[in-house]
Amino acid sequence: MKLSRIAVSGPDGEEIRVVAVEPEAGRVVDLRKAYALALQRRHATVRSSRAIAEVIFGDLTRGIAGGDAFLDAAHVALAAADDASLDLESVSFRAAVEPPVIRDGLTFGTHIENYFKNVVKSDPVRAVYERPGYFKGSTATTYGSGQTIPYPDISDKLDYELEIGYIIGRPGRNLTPDEAMDHVFGITIFNDWSLRDVQALEGPIGMGAQHSKDFAYGIGPWITTLDEISSIEGLKGQVRVNGEVWSDTRVENFVYTPEELVAYVSIFDGLQPGDLIGSGTMGFGAGVELNRFLKPGDVVELELESVGTLRNPIAHEKEVPAWWPEPRPYPFEGQE
Repeated sequence: MKLSRIAVSGPDGEEIRVVAVEPEAGRVVDLRKAYALALQRRHATVRSSRAIAEVIFGDLTRGIAGGDAFLDAAHVALAAADDASLDLESVSFRAAVEPPVIRDGLTFGTHIENYFKNVVKSDPVRAVYERPGYFKGSTATTYGSGQTIPYPDISDKLDYELEIGYIIGRPGRNLTPDEAMDHVFGITIFNDWSLRDVQALEGPIGMGAQHSKDFAYGIGPWITTLDEISSIEGLKGQVRVNGEVWSDTRVENFVYTPEELVAYVSIFDGLQPGDLIGSGTMGFGAGVELNRFLKPGDVVELELESVGTLRNPIAHEKEVPAWWPEPRPYPFEGQE
């Protein structure tokens, strides 16, 4: 099943609806509406059916935490799909899930080698082969397919990153790789938008990425449940900018496998339903590997086999903050 979130107009403004996506039929199904209709056909009252449907399908993260019961209810809802569907091209997607935590890993050898060669001008550091490192990102700046991505005025090197987003379905802690994928609900496309020149300035601080990453994270266009994925390894991907193919890629050359990444994240920590773990960038899945960067007004399409295409335009004007800190004098100038 393919699941996502769309925005619709309600009496109090924008409302988010959980939908099942049927690309082959060119439609999405409003699961809350469909489930209520399905219950009414089984003699539930309108009021009670709507209340029950709101509990189950009012929030996708909460639904994912419901496990198999949530998916069973979704299949029941699809019996009324014809009366609760919307044209796929007419809907406004939002981030496919609201993750409690975003973690982004680094697992593909080709991207690691290309990044260090093009940016650091050296061989990759030993540390990236010693453990599957990751950072944590903001959950306040997630974007779905079709939404416009801001271009902060502190950068001239806006970059995309084509990644797999592993969506956690079951809580877990201190998992082994053999256990890890039983805790994954499905996969999506994750775009770890990056400001490469700002990233270079933030790195020496030693506290990880800040504005270079947290201005935007793309999640979507929908989540494909794992039962529809025969194998994550080998999935093909493509990057297009303004309709031009910038690169073709595939899921291969793991330094650490998906199972190892998910298990590693769970060590000394807890996985929660709805959490997103980014795979790290697929080989040649980022502009920095091609020495090509984005301009205001560009349209970026990231396609991943068995999932779909995450499409986002870049804002035509750069975003200017109301305030920016002044550098302080360096107190150690001239000291040995």
